Amino acid sequence: MVTFKPASEWRGRVDSEEGVGAARWHQKVSLAPHLPVGRSVGILGFACDAGVLRNKGRPGAAAGPDALRRQLGGLAWHGGDDLSVTDLGTVEVGGDGLEQGQEELATRVAEALTSVSRLLVVGGGHETAWGSFSGLAKVYDPTATRIGIINLDAHFDLRMKGGQGASSGTPFTQIAEHCGQDFFHYCCLGLARTSNTSSLFDRARAMGVSYREDRDMQVADIPDVIKQVREFSQGMDMLYLTIDLDVLPHYQAPGVSAPAARGVALEVVQAVIDEVQQIAMTLPYGMPLVEICELNPEFDESGVTAKTAALLADTLLCQNCRS
Repeated sequence: MVTFKPASEWRGRVDSEEGVGAARWHQKVSLAPHLPVGRSVGILGFACDAGVLRNKGRPGAAAGPDALRRQLGGLAWHGGDDLSVTDLGTVEVGGDGLEQGQEELATRVAEALTSVSRLLVVGGGHETAWGSFSGLAKVYDPTATRIGIINLDAHFDLRMKGGQGASSGTPFTQIAEHCGQDFFHYCCLGLARTSNTSSLFDRARAMGVSYREDRDMQVADIPDVIKQVREFSQGMDMLYLTIDLDVLPHYQAPGVSAPAARGVALEVVQAVIDEVQQIAMTLPYGMPLVEICELNPEFDESGVTAKTAALLADTLLCQNCRS
């Protein structure tokens, strides 16, 4: 069963004694259907465990969207006075209603992209990506608009569908099948070799995927990583950035379906995001869609994964507005 939960009021600390410059995120959020005048970014949740369960992972990411909102609400606001945030609510998937949930997410994404300058979708497992991309494809035809997909992830997520159908491990295979080989542009950064079989590496190479393993994404490797991102982005009309939090080391992101033994340091992840955002500003259609997946509060010691996700969300939605 799939339902939709409208956005609810954000709460957090109020520093009224500090004056107008002491705003926090929760004070800048409007609730759909109200859309503020001027520049606005949006947040849409996808509360789903079905994809992770089908992929034999540990469930709990359905609680991720609300956990991220709680952490994000208390962060200091540095987006300026001319940027506002709209919470567009959450698509909730009960039981095994994955495909129906992804269809609903696609519809909501397509609607949102007509009203906000950038949409952040918060999963859920990485099955979120198929729903998100499907919505993007409703607005921008991937056979006419070159969409560069950049995935920060410990996994390719290029699995073939099994007996249960799609899962959190199949979204980019589904995207490739939808677009066709000539229109599938995919870069996966942060792969854990021991978490991806040889057949997945073979499939990625056959599909022309640009990728880099976590062991080659140390701080000293940042210049090479940036070069790879720039080369991949050449000729693209837009970028779609999706972040699976399991790309981070286990101590930075314990609250995910599959914590990473090595992972990619937050400093390197941040450098990639910064570069992607700069590149997007030069492209015809920029980067209208971004995504954060796999936040699992049930296993999140001290809330560190949610805090990290909130930091990344703040970067994705406000960074270009900072003074």
